[in-house]
Amino acid sequence: MKIAFMGIRGIPASYSGFETFVDGIAPRLAARGHEVTVYNRSTHVTYREPVYKGVTLVRLPTIPTKHLDTITHTFLSVLHGMFRHYDIVYICGVGNSLPSGLLRLTGTKVVLNVDGADWERKKWGAFARWFLRASERIATVFPDVVNADSLAVQRYYKEHYHKDSVFIPYGTDLDQRAPDDNDVLAKYGVVPDGYILFVGRLVPENNAHQLIDAYRRIATDKKLVIVGDAPYAGAYKAQLKESAAGDARILFTGYVFGDDYRRLMRNAAVYVLASEVGGTHPVLIEALAAGNAVVINNIPSSLEVVGDAGIAYDGKKGADSLAEILSKVLANPELHASLRKKAQDRIRASYLWSTVTDDFIRLFESMTAVSGHRSS
Repeated sequence: MKIAFMGIRGIPASYSGFETFVDGIAPRLAARGHEVTVYNRSTHVTYREPVYKGVTLVRLPTIPTKHLDTITHTFLSVLHGMFRHYDIVYICGVGNSLPSGLLRLTGTKVVLNVDGADWERKKWGAFARWFLRASERIATVFPDVVNADSLAVQRYYKEHYHKDSVFIPYGTDLDQRAPDDNDVLAKYGVVPDGYILFVGRLVPENNAHQLIDAYRRIATDKKLVIVGDAPYAGAYKAQLKESAAGDARILFTGYVFGDDYRRLMRNAAVYVLASEVGGTHPVLIEALAAGNAVVINNIPSSLEVVGDAGIAYDGKKGADSLAEILSKVLANPELHASLRKKAQDRIRASYLWSTVTDDFIRLFESMTAVSGHRSS
């Protein structure tokens, strides 16, 4: 099949969840013999080769502003893709539901990957919130298939829009600690099991401020490592660094990807996902795959992912509850060891890339079989 991915900043991944997902699935589909294309934003991805891990890359321009970046690039990608005779176009992000309708005019089959209620994110103003709410309704009409990356999101679309969707989650591979990790950890000033880890965009709904507040209330010699950044959240990032001022144990690394990211992930004592919005977070799956003791905000989508392999705090109580749970995990070696063991068992049962790739191929083949359309 000829398969294209649109709606992301691009690969190699250097931003957030959708990019991480496409960086994982696209090369695996290519390795299975499919012709795979990913549309990159020329202003974001510095990788300049035409092929990445067997995937063809198309670089197109965009308008790199907070509100226009995604939608303008997706429209350009769709216009380009209308003449490429793809069998399947997989578009990420509910805000891209409107341009997905253009592809239907050419008979191209479209899958739209919706996230959680994106309009709830605190970064959006009134118009953006309205547009994203409207995009949810459009998502129930224009794409051939809606993929909900969590059962919680699937229920949301069924309850609010009476829309049936498929559920195929993100995937990962099991990760193991390696003896050469220490050199990378030294670069960031940490040691194995010597730090609590946060990875994510530094935006209010991901609640890094809650974690910093909770961390400063607990008695621990472990450091707090904050991995991430955000291009349009300067005021919030300044607020975070001000709240951590004077505490040398709190480290801000900025974005970290590739081997350094994996080494930081698999050597953490505890990984914390404090996000209050969204569907399945790929970073949470990767934290479980790394065998981490995982602490999460108790939103339905994150509870669904971890099952009994993580421990939740009450997001509505914020730092008070998070501090209590962190203290409990750090003070209880048996609980800590149990969470580590269950983490990778959870991945084996539900989130391995091999299974996820099989599921996507079955979905795409069923869509092209129904239409009778397959590129030559």
